Amino acid sequence: MRLDLGVITITDVKFGPRTEVKAGVLYVNKEEMINHLQDERLASIDIDFAKPGDSTRIVPVKDVIEPRVKVEGKGGVFPGFVSKVDMVGDGVTHVLKGAAVVTTGKIVGFQEGIIDMSGPGAEFTPFSKTNNVVVIAAPVEGLLQHEHEHALRIMGFKAATYLGEAARHIKPDQVTSYNCPPLPVAMAEYPGLPKVAYVYMLQSQGLLHDTYLYGIDVKRILPTFIYPTEVMDGAIVSGNCVSACDKNTTYHHQNSPVIDELLARHGKDYNFLGVVVTNENVTLADKERSSNFTAKLIGWLGVDAAIISEEGFGNPDADLMMNCVKLEKQGIKTVLVTDEYAGQDGASQSLADADPLADAVITAGNANEVIVLPAMQKVIGHHEVADVIAGGWNGSLNADGSIVAEIQVITGATNELGFSKLTAKVI
Repeated sequence: MRLDLGVITITDVKFGPRTEVKAGVLYVNKEEMINHLQDERLASIDIDFAKPGDSTRIVPVKDVIEPRVKVEGKGGVFPGFVSKVDMVGDGVTHVLKGAAVVTTGKIVGFQEGIIDMSGPGAEFTPFSKTNNVVVIAAPVEGLLQHEHEHALRIMGFKAATYLGEAARHIKPDQVTSYNCPPLPVAMAEYPGLPKVAYVYMLQSQGLLHDTYLYGIDVKRILPTFIYPTEVMDGAIVSGNCVSACDKNTTYHHQNSPVIDELLARHGKDYNFLGVVVTNENVTLADKERSSNFTAKLIGWLGVDAAIISEEGFGNPDADLMMNCVKLEKQGIKTVLVTDEYAGQDGASQSLADADPLADAVITAGNANEVIVLPAMQKVIGHHEVADVIAGGWNGSLNADGSIVAEIQVITGATNELGFSKLTAKVI
């Protein structure tokens, strides 16, 4: 499977009479885009911009999605949602790099997040560096939370697809090719290099803690193999309303730094054989089943080592350790990527579960660290939710518009794919 990813660099976003890309600027026809996004479950839809360096705060953030368009190959982006259910990950895909769709509006759950485009909070989120097309939606009266989440989720994918079409006939500034051969061929390649696989843990605890693979809620699946390039075409998307700091937005999936680094070093430092997607369950029996299947699939590959990334914290820590221990007991070395909830003083136990075999761990930071987010001149959304979102508390929002909260409130602050600036080292 070969995917050519064509990057069209976006340096600014503006409203215009046509939705198009000219000289690195993404122009958006506001009226046309709003009409494209209409949904009977949404009472109103509006569009605004948030650009790097602006004194702007977006809150509460539901999802972030990168506009992409399938130019050649089977299917289209976001299969199972806005494109037909076909296998993706090969052909040619164009990317509006530097642009992002951010969805917001009235809060769905209590774990959506904050994006500050400037100030100290901007240093904790990658989305302060993107030119954001913010879609603001209000639900109709009496809409249930799960329907509200679904409406916002579909709206975001439709918005990103609509904008992505502007890149269909644009010559890319850069093209990167990814070649992922069939497994028998891949296993025979680079005989002198260690074989490595990636265990991609996805949040799937239900009650607005959902991730989707080809349109299917992953709590309904058993662990399975996928090509790394499938992720770049939107085969995995977020439906999560979980703690903002460590949830994988759809943008994180599309741009997974774990997959990107593994592919970049494939054939040089190791032989990267592929990805095993697994879920994070609620009950012990489900955790055992999924971790058993994960260990079986990774064992079948005969790899020397595996990287395991978590999504979320607390209950999923048990899934993380089960995956780790069962691989280690097969002689497969593991490296874990997680974050920590070690208390505001950093003195508490970082994970809810642990094991001596988990002796190679990368941390994305302590989500309980407290930060002061100064007032912004402009707020897109509803800043009063700062008192109720995870990481905030009653009184987090001050009268002057500043916010005192844990970095847990910041979208992507301790992302467990390593898509952030925070980490730690042994001294």
